[in-house]
Amino acid sequence: MSHQSELISKDIEAYLAQHEQKDLLRLLTCGSVDDGKSTLIGRLLHDSKLIYEDQLAAVKADSVKSGTTGGKIDLALLVDGLQAEREQGITIDVAYRYFSTANRKFIIADTPGHEQYTRNMATGASTCDLAIILIDARYGVQIQTKRHSFIASLLGIQHIVVAINKMDLVNYSESVFKSIKKDYLTFSQKLDHLGIHFIPLSALEGDNVVKSSEQMPWYQGKPLMEILTTIEINDYRNFSNMRFPVQYVNRPNLDFRGYCGTVASGILKKGDEIMALPSRKTSRIEAIVTQDGELEEAFPPMSVTITLEDEIDISRGDMIAHSNDLPEVDNRFEAHIVWMAEQPLAAGKQFYIKHATRTVTGSISALHHRIDINTLEQHSVDQLNLNEIGLCEVALNAPIAFDSYRLSQRTGAFIIIDRLTHGTVGAGMIVSSTIRDTEKRQVTPDERAARFGQKPATLLISGDNQQQFAQTLERKLFDTGHICTMLNDPELGKEAHKTARLINQAGIICLCTLDSSILEADSNVIKISSESMKADEVIAMLKEQKILQEG
Repeated sequence: MSHQSELISKDIEAYLAQHEQKDLLRLLTCGSVDDGKSTLIGRLLHDSKLIYEDQLAAVKADSVKSGTTGGKIDLALLVDGLQAEREQGITIDVAYRYFSTANRKFIIADTPGHEQYTRNMATGASTCDLAIILIDARYGVQIQTKRHSFIASLLGIQHIVVAINKMDLVNYSESVFKSIKKDYLTFSQKLDHLGIHFIPLSALEGDNVVKSSEQMPWYQGKPLMEILTTIEINDYRNFSNMRFPVQYVNRPNLDFRGYCGTVASGILKKGDEIMALPSRKTSRIEAIVTQDGELEEAFPPMSVTITLEDEIDISRGDMIAHSNDLPEVDNRFEAHIVWMAEQPLAAGKQFYIKHATRTVTGSISALHHRIDINTLEQHSVDQLNLNEIGLCEVALNAPIAFDSYRLSQRTGAFIIIDRLTHGTVGAGMIVSSTIRDTEKRQVTPDERAARFGQKPATLLISGDNQQQFAQTLERKLFDTGHICTMLNDPELGKEAHKTARLINQAGIICLCTLDSSILEADSNVIKISSESMKADEVIAMLKEQKILQEG
């Protein structure tokens, strides 16, 4: 949606050309639940006269139905499009709104405040230049305020506008505003932002949103809309280090082989000497091809197809870079991880790691520390719970080409995907490659348990049909993804208990059908009667005792 302009009726081509030349500000609203994020966006659109009449009529009708604003128009309904959002008066998904003023275009991401939807907030923030963090003036800085501020910092958002909302509910008190401002500044000292702007406002009443408020003469700063239209937007895209992740190999005929993708950073030109990673094969760029013809150069975020002078082996997921300026190529690195799943993150479990256009398997090999959202202090932990953030070591089963997130966001970010459900369970920002001393660290029982989804145990099976029972149990355990083996060689004799312990030390469940009194004294042994239990009952018991882990 665009601002009113006489050019629209007089010269539409001139208007479109003018509109195309405007710079673009991507921003998001975030903060704790019910701080007024959707209402603020609705007020921006309403007071800037950027809402169509039929939209406004529909919102007025829905405002009466929802009854959340005491008879006033509920501007949050302009953004909360899902029926569940309107019924509950909250934002669940990320809602995007597009509009423009006379000199700038905007894309606003309205992100949810509920803790369980932190992943949606991180998604919305990943492409933004500025974040509006709302704070309810009645409650001050909350945990979600701090969590969203820290995530915005991790994602490299340089400009923060702290909008202290609902000032009408605290009688437009200057002391309340100053107290919240002091609390936020104390917390944010360790965050990496270029500038923080504080605004007291009321999204519901329109104070300091588009126009300065008469209710708060003590505030001498700019209203929100003026800040958004005048704040300097520096282009933080990296134009120095050329990175071109290959998304698709285009082979329409015998005479053409092109490598398609989006330029992640840097500038690529015809004739540039390049290297394909991880193969390290070199060539030169022969042509840069687009639908509109060939180009002399390409830069972020252009999507192009490049051809090379030499026939070298390049596949989807490979990275093309200048030969004299290469990213790191390794299968280990350290990264800040935002965990987004109900089941905690523990070291050792295998995941799909999607980085740029490449997907490999790997695990979180170590959790160095968790970051306390309230104090930004670091705490040693053995797992990350839902919405927690920590510094972790990632070990992949194949090398990838990567940069630190600060150098290049496109090649420094990755997501973690559950191998069973294929759901995204975490997001990571690469800090650096790790010191290889970690390879000398001994594999721990906890790491084995996380990798195999089970704790080791020896099941001592007795009964007339013990052999058949053990085979049935082994098949059921194997088919459900668990690692087990049978111990049934009678020649082992007294050595059976040593063998069983070695099997357990490897993280494997041992199914023993040998008649050994020595085994019975081992604390890791569970006695099973094939005459009184069924295989499914044994599996249920093992799950109850946390020997078998779900998923």
